[in-house]
Amino acid sequence: MNYTDYPRGVVEDIVRLRRRIEQSHLPGKRVDRNLLIGTWNIRGFGQVYRQWEENPGSPKRNLRAMAYIAEIVKCFDVIAVQEVKWDTSGLRLLLEEFLGSQWGLILSDVCAGPRGNSERLTFIYDKRRVQPSGLAGEIVLPPTAAGDPVQQFDRTPYVVGFQVGRERFALLTAHIRYGDTPEGRVGEIQALAQYTAAVLRDRAKSGGEERNLIVLGDFNIDDRGDNPLFQAFISTGLVVPAPLLNLKTTYATKPKFYDQIAWFMGDLDLLSGEKAGVINFAGAVYQELVPLQMSYRVSDHFPLWVEFVIDRSTEQMAHTLGVDPAMPDPFSLIPD
Repeated sequence: MNYTDYPRGVVEDIVRLRRRIEQSHLPGKRVDRNLLIGTWNIRGFGQVYRQWEENPGSPKRNLRAMAYIAEIVKCFDVIAVQEVKWDTSGLRLLLEEFLGSQWGLILSDVCAGPRGNSERLTFIYDKRRVQPSGLAGEIVLPPTAAGDPVQQFDRTPYVVGFQVGRERFALLTAHIRYGDTPEGRVGEIQALAQYTAAVLRDRAKSGGEERNLIVLGDFNIDDRGDNPLFQAFISTGLVVPAPLLNLKTTYATKPKFYDQIAWFMGDLDLLSGEKAGVINFAGAVYQELVPLQMSYRVSDHFPLWVEFVIDRSTEQMAHTLGVDPAMPDPFSLIPD
């Protein structure tokens, strides 16, 4: 879809949205230089009203909202999306009409049962920048030592592998149950953290497909620091990058930290650019609506992002020269 086809008010909103993206310090895509990974819970992402004007009925998400969603998604090389519904017509519309043929999609089956909320877990990726590695699978917890089945996740976590150049990485995304109380979320968070550490981490260390494992998604964690949910999440060694620790991920007046990106520090071969952030679009789009109304059109969550460096030339040259690549200027001893 061409920007000249957008109504004037939509273009004005996109101008404001791009300012918010710039304020988040999200880097641009640089060929052979960086990798931009995101995660975003797009509220109830199902059917779309295929008109620019408001729908007096349901769904409230229309072409105007899709233009804003596309503007954010295209900032990333690959983004994990939670809360995609069984009806993927809106998701297909996003790719076919707003993103284009250069974008790819990998999605899980529908999570069955009343607590699965008919949701899918999804990855959208820029085919010009990354390609699937071939790995894809759902996380199913093994039985007990006695062979008895264990309680599975309400919405089965999903892991997919990708490749950019010679770099390979695996993304594990999840949408942890919300439940009646925060205490009801601890079990799933702990189970995922333990499985990730005991199974996927060991496979990665043995050269398995899960190397460079990054965990991301909506974990319904109210707070960070000493919060029991956050402590359960990091209990087996997962580390949230420092720039994300104090960034709220919802529009609510009281800060919420539901969404996370983390990995096992020291086990990641990818070079962290030490840049990460959140795109807070509240107030930039749908200015005529209150935040709750906006959330049914765009989302009630903000996308999180992390940049990785895929250019290893400095590291490789430093190795050849016998200097530390972490120095401020590792090549200062080389004369002009």
